[in-house]
Amino acid sequence: MTKYSPNEADANNGSTYTAEFLRVKGLAERGVANAQHSLGFMYFNGQGVAQSFELAVVWYRQAAQSGLEHAQYNLGVMYQKGQGVAQDFEEAAAWYRKAAEQGYAAAQYNLGWLYAKGQGVANDTQQAMHWFAKAAEQGDAGAQNNLGMMYDTGKGVPQDFKQAIFWYRKAAEQGYARAQFNLGLRYDNGQGVPQDVGQALSWYRKAADQGYAPAQFNLALRFDKGDGITQDAQKAILWYRRAAEQDHASSQFNLGLIYDNGQGVPRDEQKALDWYRKAAEQGHAAAQNNLGLRYDHGQGVEQDYEQAQLWYRKAAEQGFPGAQYHLGLLYDAGHGVVTDHQEAIFWYRKAADQGHLRAQFDLGLRYETGRGVPQDYRKAMGWYRRAAEQDYAAAQYSLGLLFDNDDGPQPDCHQANQWYRKAAEQNHTQAQFALGLRYDNGLGLPRDYAQAHHWYLQAAGQGHARAQFNLGLMYLAGQGVPADAGQAWLWLTMAERAGFAAAARYLGSAASRIEPAQLAQLRERMEGSPG
Repeated sequence: MTKYSPNEADANNGSTYTAEFLRVKGLAERGVANAQHSLGFMYFNGQGVAQSFELAVVWYRQAAQSGLEHAQYNLGVMYQKGQGVAQDFEEAAAWYRKAAEQGYAAAQYNLGWLYAKGQGVANDTQQAMHWFAKAAEQGDAGAQNNLGMMYDTGKGVPQDFKQAIFWYRKAAEQGYARAQFNLGLRYDNGQGVPQDVGQALSWYRKAADQGYAPAQFNLALRFDKGDGITQDAQKAILWYRRAAEQDHASSQFNLGLIYDNGQGVPRDEQKALDWYRKAAEQGHAAAQNNLGLRYDHGQGVEQDYEQAQLWYRKAAEQGFPGAQYHLGLLYDAGHGVVTDHQEAIFWYRKAADQGHLRAQFDLGLRYETGRGVPQDYRKAMGWYRRAAEQDYAAAQYSLGLLFDNDDGPQPDCHQANQWYRKAAEQNHTQAQFALGLRYDNGLGLPRDYAQAHHWYLQAAGQGHARAQFNLGLMYLAGQGVPADAGQAWLWLTMAERAGFAAAARYLGSAASRIEPAQLAQLRERMEGSPG
């Protein structure tokens, strides 16, 4: 950040400096350079006279032309900010250089900044480094911090974390908040110093206490997660809020999440929405996505697909995969946009290429069914596999089905079983049934009625009608379990209730093997059960 003192220093609102103004004016008009500079300062701050940036420039210029370094510096500031003159970075750089060459540290810092930004001079990291170093050696904390950052990133010098730490520490010990934050980061990451969470927190707090928003955010994160510090939701909220009130977008977003989930505060959809909006309006992609979701589903706001697509698009164009996927869904459904399956696929692919599981799965489904794209089982398998390898159960099951398909591109019952098992172990109902069926019939693995029973039971407990039917038959025949007509009758009845008509054909057989009193109890039990 460019420095602008001493123009902005020591302005005393409401004080009358008329007598002093007249004295200084007399000296200035007689050509006394220090008086000319002081008169410029008085015009700049409105001390003893009406404020006038134009007259401040006039008197700074006269003092600067006499070689007075702080006047040269202040004139540079006026040109850089466009106060009293048209903004002109070249003129700013010229006047900073005159003061810098006289050893004026603030001018050296600002000249370094112009070289770093390429404003008024060619972008030149070596020159930026040169002038920052000059100012840093005079104890200028901002220059010390910038020098540390250049060593940190390897801009203009070979990357050197130890040198970065050296300069950060010099600035931090002078109370320079950004350097305190940067030093905290280095202790956090163990770059240039041994990793030390306690030191990191100490420096974050020093910067946070001075109102430095990124440090307040990092401190809030620590309290939020209990990372290296006792978890404390209230302190997390306090620090998030302090940063959020300074328009720190990530803090605003996290506050939105806190109110959305009711973490440490009563759940409040309106406050969540307000914080999401503040962050979204600053370009925070995750907040834009969440705001889109609110409008998409009418959560806390009236449902508005046009607003949903607007916010999804802002996040999607920043590469946020969730928003890309949701924008694809809107194009698929024609919500807030004209239905366009090709555009939907475009956004699904963007999200899928970044590892978005649902987008990968949906693309696989598109290629499997030929909806919006030419049917291509190999491409379907490719997209399913990418999601399946990230443990997305629906994709694992679908991949198993493709391997299970004799007309598919690569029939392989062993691969089918492997993917069914992975999905089944994640409680995917259809995969549990499919694995039970494989054990039941010895498809690609040894027939094992006990294992078949195990997996049917898992699926049946989640309401899978065919698994309930198969369980009923196993209890009726005593396959993998002791024969039990009562259990058979219960599972067959559940299957019939769930719409599996074939179960009715076996209910009579099961009922005939049950004592009337027991059957009455079973009927009573079923009548009392849901569904």
